Amino acid sequence: MTKIALLGMFILTSLAILFVGIFIIGNQQRLFSKTYRLQTEFSTVSGLTSGAEVRIGGVRKGIVDEIRLPSQPGGKVVVSVSIDNSTSSLIKKDSIAAIETEGLLGNKFLAISFGSPAAPGVKDWDTIDSAPPLDVSDMLKKSNEILETTHSAIKHFDTTAEHVGVMTARINRGDGTIGALLNDRKLYNEFSAISGETHATLVQAKVGVTAFQENMQALKRSFFFRGYFKDRGYLDASELTEWEIEKMPEAAPIKTFVFLAQDLFTKSTTSKLSSKRKLKEVGAFLEVNPFSLAVVQAFCSQVGDRESNLTLTQAQAMVVRNHLAEKFELDDTKLKTKGMGEDLAIEPGKEHWVEISVFAPAVVPTKTMPTSLDK
Repeated sequence: MTKIALLGMFILTSLAILFVGIFIIGNQQRLFSKTYRLQTEFSTVSGLTSGAEVRIGGVRKGIVDEIRLPSQPGGKVVVSVSIDNSTSSLIKKDSIAAIETEGLLGNKFLAISFGSPAAPGVKDWDTIDSAPPLDVSDMLKKSNEILETTHSAIKHFDTTAEHVGVMTARINRGDGTIGALLNDRKLYNEFSAISGETHATLVQAKVGVTAFQENMQALKRSFFFRGYFKDRGYLDASELTEWEIEKMPEAAPIKTFVFLAQDLFTKSTTSKLSSKRKLKEVGAFLEVNPFSLAVVQAFCSQVGDRESNLTLTQAQAMVVRNHLAEKFELDDTKLKTKGMGEDLAIEPGKEHWVEISVFAPAVVPTKTMPTSLDK
């Protein structure tokens, strides 16, 4: 073969190698495929460089074209990427870009998540959201903090174990009350006897309290005291909140009856009914009109003791409610009470009054539960 032929073969081989190299490099840099550009922003790129891979679902589908620093402090670092057009149906407006590391100490690359199917697609030069990068140095710092905390906990545990050992030794020697109880049988027996006597005393005290409560209930119904409780309107304070509603319905009532306390009770400051005739109108209305809830509210002015005023209004509301439930053909589970306690008089002379609010069948009653006498 002549020298000219050898030279020609060398040139052709070199050109072929050059073309293959150009094709490989161009393919890696997306020079021969259609691409579109996207941008994202980070507070720090954490070692990401231009030319780094862009992966979609773990597959290399683009490269980092440019990384631009912010124009002023406090700004974000802008990362521009070129991505293959075949991913346009996967990347959406809600896709997230994150800087990740290949392995523990490998190269940095940009990973972009799939978007949701309902989200709009991205266009050329759109900006997508980013996730803060997790740097290895941050992980090491956190690990050091955890190790320091663990070391401190172990140190405290050792100290505690040492103290427990000292206490156990003292107990074994009979030091202190516990040691004496464990090591002195006579003292233990005396302590057991005292405990038995204390338990017996507590049992007797409990029996005495029960007997006292029974005696008090009997006294309430005795000839000498029943008049007082009858005038008061109730025997036991626990009855006052038996039918109390926790919160008034938000809907407006279909009917509201308003009475001055002095027109219903012997005195405005008592809960004994004196005029039951005025409540006939209420009972008659409830018997012929469907309703889901009827709430008896009692109000009083701010004159006097606050707790006593609350108790008074609770008692007045309960007495009116019980009268309606007993004297009329009604579903008593729909009759509720609410002692409002102190309230400003809304007009001169109206310092104690009772309101009965009736709600339409569509109104769902508010859940009720017994409440304390405290307002």
